[in-house]
Amino acid sequence: MTTKTIYHRLKFLNGKMAASLQRGMGPRGVVLLLTTVGRKSGLPRATPIQFEKVDGVYYAASARGQEADWFKNILANPKVHVEAAGEEFDALAESVTESARIADFLELRLKRHPVMIRFIMVLFDKLPIRYQRADLEILGKEKAMVILRPIK
Repeated sequence: MTTKTIYHRLKFLNGKMAASLQRGMGPRGVVLLLTTVGRKSGLPRATPIQFEKVDGVYYAASARGQEADWFKNILANPKVHVEAAGEEFDALAESVTESARIADFLELRLKRHPVMIRFIMVLFDKLPIRYQRADLEILGKEKAMVILRPIK
């Protein structure tokens, strides 16, 4: 009997979410479908990721930090394809690992989705209920983020 880790269970759920998004179903207002090129296989890899859109640019963070496969794929090849909120486009992904910039993104997410994001961050990231900016910067050290700029 094999024991499935939370990573394996989430990977399975991500596959289901990606399939739903490709069919036009699912939480399209908060989750985008990011297609990267596999750094080893060269094959397209679709991953559902929560996002925020600011001034026509999409921001998405990696809960697994720089260890996420999709983030490693972007480091190898920053050209990606994005399906988000009824839009579909090619983009260049800029990787961000500076904790202050990631903390800015987390603040935006907490402002826009206070209940959902706080619940996730308290439960999974151990963010204090009464957090300070310094807590977000500490958390930002464990995360990674991408800025997705559409290619015109």
